[in-house]
Amino acid sequence: MKSLLPDRQKTILQWVSQATGINTLGVKVRLRGNDLHILCESVECPQRWHTLLDLLTALQQTDLDALKSGENNDQPSIYQVFVYGRKKGTKRPEWCHRVYLNQLDRHLEQVNEKINQTLLRDKSNQSGGALIISNESLARQGDPDAIARYLGETLSNFGVSVQVKVKKPDNQTNKRLWVHCKSSYSPDPTLIAEPIAQKLRHLKLSGYQDAVIVAQVQGESKTDWTLRIDLTPPEIMLKEWARWGDTEALGEYLNEKLAQKSPNTKITVTTSLQESTLHIFCSSVNPKDAISPAPHRILCMETIGTILEDVAPQAITAATLYGQTSKDADPAWIDWLSLPAKQHPDLAIPPLELATSADEPAILFLLERLLNPNLSWRLKTGGIRVLLLRKADLLHVMCDAPVCPNRKQVASKVIKLLRQIEVSGITGVRIYGRRAGNKEPLWHYGVDFQPRKRVVPEPTPEFAATSAYVRELLPSDSNDSGLRPDLTAQEVQTFVKGIASDWGVTARKFLLKSQLFMDTSQPSERDSVAQKGRLVALIWGSLGLLLTIQTDWVLNYFVSRTNPQNNPMPAIASQIDEPSNTRLTANTSAEKGNNTFNASEFTQPKGDNSQSKSQATATAILLAARNQTPTFNARQLDEQFALYRQRLQKNGTTPDILIIGSSRALRGIDPVALSKALATQGYRNLDIFNFGINGATSQVVDFILRQVLQPEEVPKIVIWADGSRAFNSGREDVTYRAITASPGYKEALEKFIAKGNDPNEKKSTSKSIANSKTNNHQENSYQAVDKWLNQGLAGASGTYQHRDRLKTILNDRIKSLPIFSSSETPPGSSKTSPNDGELDASSQSVDFDGFLPLSIRFDPTTYYQKHSKVSGSYDNDYKSFLLGNDQDTALQNILQFTQSQKISLVFVNTPLTAEYLDPIRTQHEQEFQQYMLKIASDRTHFVFRDLSLLYPQNNDFFSDPSHLNRYGAYELSKKLAKDPMIPWSNKK
Repeated sequence: MKSLLPDRQKTILQWVSQATGINTLGVKVRLRGNDLHILCESVECPQRWHTLLDLLTALQQTDLDALKSGENNDQPSIYQVFVYGRKKGTKRPEWCHRVYLNQLDRHLEQVNEKINQTLLRDKSNQSGGALIISNESLARQGDPDAIARYLGETLSNFGVSVQVKVKKPDNQTNKRLWVHCKSSYSPDPTLIAEPIAQKLRHLKLSGYQDAVIVAQVQGESKTDWTLRIDLTPPEIMLKEWARWGDTEALGEYLNEKLAQKSPNTKITVTTSLQESTLHIFCSSVNPKDAISPAPHRILCMETIGTILEDVAPQAITAATLYGQTSKDADPAWIDWLSLPAKQHPDLAIPPLELATSADEPAILFLLERLLNPNLSWRLKTGGIRVLLLRKADLLHVMCDAPVCPNRKQVASKVIKLLRQIEVSGITGVRIYGRRAGNKEPLWHYGVDFQPRKRVVPEPTPEFAATSAYVRELLPSDSNDSGLRPDLTAQEVQTFVKGIASDWGVTARKFLLKSQLFMDTSQPSERDSVAQKGRLVALIWGSLGLLLTIQTDWVLNYFVSRTNPQNNPMPAIASQIDEPSNTRLTANTSAEKGNNTFNASEFTQPKGDNSQSKSQATATAILLAARNQTPTFNARQLDEQFALYRQRLQKNGTTPDILIIGSSRALRGIDPVALSKALATQGYRNLDIFNFGINGATSQVVDFILRQVLQPEEVPKIVIWADGSRAFNSGREDVTYRAITASPGYKEALEKFIAKGNDPNEKKSTSKSIANSKTNNHQENSYQAVDKWLNQGLAGASGTYQHRDRLKTILNDRIKSLPIFSSSETPPGSSKTSPNDGELDASSQSVDFDGFLPLSIRFDPTTYYQKHSKVSGSYDNDYKSFLLGNDQDTALQNILQFTQSQKISLVFVNTPLTAEYLDPIRTQHEQEFQQYMLKIASDRTHFVFRDLSLLYPQNNDFFSDPSHLNRYGAYELSKKLAKDPMIPWSNKK
């Protein structure tokens, strides 16, 4: 009774009691799936047929679905009722009767017949089932309700209710069954997948291509899991394999066709294959005769000959037919047939030989036959289906089934077969496994048959492109199962208008109460307030100027009477004057043991790491100041560029791998961890640099790779780590806009044009320079005015010339105040807890490899106490989300550049937390994935790796909802080093 809601349980109890005349204490009910179980008991066991007559009569007059609770109409429909009768005090019922609610008239006819015949109790258990049509018979006709009742016979035992709808996919001739399953818990698909598949395929439905099982927990709107079942008729499956000359499939197919063409004369055959000749043994089946004569020779020759002519089995040129009796082992007659493969040379080639020449249909047959050794099991459940996709010299093999195939068994068999075939032009294979109906694989495995020349292979293919049904199996809305009523446009418009009107009135009242705004209906009052405002501004402006002059005089007097403090800058300068002595690289740090992680993979003491980072940052600042290249108006770009140039000058060559992107790259991939992980893979002494820039978009990356760096300064492997928001052309690209207004941008573009690039690109570049000149002219005008005012005030102020000394004095005095102890942090200091969600000064410093290691661990409880939680609807990074225009143009420029320079480009969609991925951001992420997969499918040198859902629940790997910390970067770097889709190389 726990499976029933209390209101509905009470209603059904009262209804059964009234219908049968049994006290409610003698009635018990239980709803399991679509089945209603009613137990009737009394001092003496209730009479079976009279109880059933009363109940059936009441069922004719009552709709059980109308007995649902008014508070929850989302309750399962009832398809059949089980009625039990027993004596009070006993454990087992004395009788049980099943009632199909769609056949109440037949049940009443059966019960009335039993009552009129006044059968004895011991004979009353005989079923009058001749009048009742089984649910299976009705389901074979394709009726959705009958199919639901038929499936409910099995699923109701698991407490799962079923509802079936029929849908015709777009541009498809066959229909699809949508089986919507609801239960109070989430059933394990591995337990019910094959039973459902067997029951549906047993119906042999015509006109249906497949069935989709959608599982959902009652009370939840999100779909728990989906499952696809192939409804291809067994006859078609047999013919497909018979076409390839499979002996067992040929025998089964011949028996199926002989049973259809000669129903009166039952002929069965067995087959065997010797070289290119098929031997067919024909015999008659007659259960009445102990000895059956051999079947008629002419009948067998004509019937079997017609079937084999239609099938035209591959590589079988002839067939020998034998007529046998059921007793005698020697054939009564023998005859021969010539098959189409003898006249057509292309049909005479064996499947194995075709597969060697890279014939994909032949490879597909061999793989499916290998993975489905049990033919009868394949016909019952659909078996393991194989999808092939070849990209360059890699063969991708997707294996799916109602239950995800076992990785160890499938991978070893596929690799063994492909090694034996030696497919022409294939140097490696990537194998995937998934449950039918899923889009992404649950596992993957890869093997290279010979050393591959390419540095980076093709990305994981999108198998959805080869299967038309996958997109419909995975709707964006989890409730889009064909069962949800759609909202009308008028209802949506009315709702939006009502919400907008309420918000408008509320906002107006709030602004007026704040007294910062006033009603436009009072113009005279507004004018008077404006006049008063000018007078107030004049008075307060005069007082402010007087106070400023007095403050400047007091501070000048204070500084002149105070001993000057030592300027800390010389110490810093002396520390970083020789950066080459303190520079750390991936190789030297590994030798000295000064890594982010030591040998036991625990972090080094924070003090050492902070010192290394502060030295790297100080070096970068000094190098950027000494650099003759004009600034890019982006301090981090200037410093990273300076560190990278120093790396090039000292090593005399480019690094092996360059990491580039936004802050997700800066914090997300650790060059030292990646170098160590690649060393375990056999790629030793790799030099890796992280060129991540906060806020870098596709345009910024394009500018750095093609215009800031020279072509010979870009390594042959570039790892671009970022996400969808870097490609959103709908938002304002603040970082790129600041760069384009810089003198460094102007100089880079002029050098870029001077090298003689593409004329079309010259034109757009010249336009950018013209805009840059206009912006610089305006900016220079503002700067001239600012400089004139600054010099005038400096001459009048006595404190201005001693401003550095004043700053040092005030800082020392504040630190000496008693309210700041040694364990606490003064204002402006950077000392914070590792878990407080803020960035301390040391954590804001990059190391000599350009990496920013953060020790902060993201804790939603404390993080959102200091930071507001912004949903994707109001996130400026996703504002007016658009994949195209400027950012897409920049991406195409990068792809063209890397291809021309033979550079392998790997884009890594870095991990995000589940906290960050709300429905809006998830939708945009899915759009971005499709966008990148489409681009990757057309480029042999470009790899897209989607790792956004690698650690959705592991907040300890993140510093905030969308950025990894040093621990997450370490794990991601190890993951990339072992990624079978990215075979690395230490060749430049």
